[in-house]
Amino acid sequence: MRLLLGHHEFDITYRALVMGILNRTPDSFYDGGQYWDFDAFLAKAEVLVNQGADFLDVGGVKAGPGPEVTVAEELDRVVPAVEALHRRFDLPISVDTFRGSVARACYEAGAVIGNDISGFADPAFLEAAVDHDASVVACHVRLAPRVPDPNPDYSADGGAVPAVRKFLKSRAEQALAMGIARERIMIDAGLDLGKTPEMSADLLRNSDDLVSLGFPVFLSASNKGFLGELVGTEVDDRHEATLAAHALGIGLGCRILRSHDVAGNRRVADTMAEFLAAKDQLETNAA
Repeated sequence: MRLLLGHHEFDITYRALVMGILNRTPDSFYDGGQYWDFDAFLAKAEVLVNQGADFLDVGGVKAGPGPEVTVAEELDRVVPAVEALHRRFDLPISVDTFRGSVARACYEAGAVIGNDISGFADPAFLEAAVDHDASVVACHVRLAPRVPDPNPDYSADGGAVPAVRKFLKSRAEQALAMGIARERIMIDAGLDLGKTPEMSADLLRNSDDLVSLGFPVFLSASNKGFLGELVGTEVDDRHEATLAAHALGIGLGCRILRSHDVAGNRRVADTMAEFLAAKDQLETNAA
């Protein structure tokens, strides 16, 4: 399997890619705005690249509830950031936004990936991607970004796993119908977005169900709340749980890790690639 991100082509048969998270928000659930200062943001980007990030993801609005961020404010946060990263690094740059106008502005600034937690709710999102030959990530969310969803219910669809699979299949097919190449479409279960901790854990355990759709699967488990519930830790103490979740996901076929800790996840991804390649070779030899 291969993945196209801008002019970069990746073989993801065994090796998972590691996306480094860069927040341009003052209220991130994880870093709490630690890199809000632009110089701190650029210094963090340098660290992530040196640690082995395959690409970088810039977000200007957190996924969860919070103060309103207007389009103008989001553009002011992310466009200069994308421009600066594009000048400094020969890596694919992703923008984490659910607004088509913001995605378009970021493509014009040098981004090549649109990471949409709304699952293409804005019709302008895919149009912008088509116009700029960008890659896209379709993420599942039950209601809408930033809308509280304390009691998610997927009983009408037989549970969270089939509901998410149905949603992402539909969104990936929508992107294909718009003319986006299959190698430029990724899907993401949206762990913790409109899911209880138990639902998120179940989706992680059933990642291979999404893999069977035939699109690269994006795994966003890094320091998420469901991990804290599983192992009883606060947000700043979920490092090992994140690595374990990502190793499990890779074993089940996920090939993109969205990560706060690039160094640790780079080692996990590379180790798992060796395991998977060796397993494949053993099975080939046995046959």
